[in-house]
Amino acid sequence: MTDRPVLQPSASHPITVSANPARVVVTVAGRTVADTRNALILREAQYPAVQYIPRADVDLALLEPSDNESYCPFKGEATYYSIPVGGERSVDSVWVYESPYPAVAEIKGHVAFYPDRVDSITEQSE
Repeated sequence: MTDRPVLQPSASHPITVSANPARVVVTVAGRTVADTRNALILREAQYPAVQYIPRADVDLALLEPSDNESYCPFKGEATYYSIPVGGERSVDSVWVYESPYPAVAEIKGHVAFYPDRVDSITEQSE
């Protein structure tokens, strides 16, 4: 097994995690997959912001584990889920860091969705 690098956020690669005050709703094929008022927004360097939604606010019955995995030297090992009701487009559409690195520890217990693999991720100010 090879050792993977572990990097810390820095001025050249900033990462912040903050509470989202808006309600966040994720839909696929006319189904609500997630609905929360407790999302976290992860902002990383030049990448688009990502909504991390607590598992408790996700309809886990709609998710199917995938064999796909990836690694981020700032966040750790990610595992993936598909959303079968979304068809081929929604394969590997959800990821989670089960044991995120300390710099992003807040995202533990949260899942994220690829915007182009679901119908919508909306933020609603109420």
